[in-house]
Amino acid sequence: MGKKSLNLNDNIYCARRQEADMTRAQASEATYLSESRIEKIENGKIQPTPEDVYAMAKAYGDPALCNYYCSNECCIGQEYIPEAEEKPLSQIAIEVLASLNSLNKDKERLIEIVADGKIDNDELYDFANIQVQLEQLSMTVAALQLWITQTIADGKIDKEKLEAIQAEMDAAK
Repeated sequence: MGKKSLNLNDNIYCARRQEADMTRAQASEATYLSESRIEKIENGKIQPTPEDVYAMAKAYGDPALCNYYCSNECCIGQEYIPEAEEKPLSQIAIEVLASLNSLNKDKERLIEIVADGKIDNDELYDFANIQVQLEQLSMTVAALQLWITQTIADGKIDKEKLEAIQAEMDAAK
């Protein structure tokens, strides 16, 4: 095993490679990126491409790396992709239920607000509140998607079987 970096400014790509207990040489073999490219990415000398990050995430068994890149480094992702927080499934489930319960209480108000196709000033506060609740639900769904992807990467869920079930459900719609 190669020596670990002693740089106190290690970035997330270096940290995740080290957490995967891989040398740059091993990461290079697993990703087909050159060792020098990996070193430059880890030292912040160059920005990784989406393909670089995807390859590293796959090699390191760390799908959260893709979410990090999209939500923090990609100019489009920074605008549209929330950074998913890694949480235990039980916490995610409780947050989903809490969000759905909260939205259920406001669904009649949302219908009233949007029924005429415009949002008046007296409706704006309630609409903003509902929007915040929807954003919270979106963040919780992102955490669930990250949990599922990580669980698949860890080999605890059979990806092909899950996809087959999802395809059956889509066909039944």
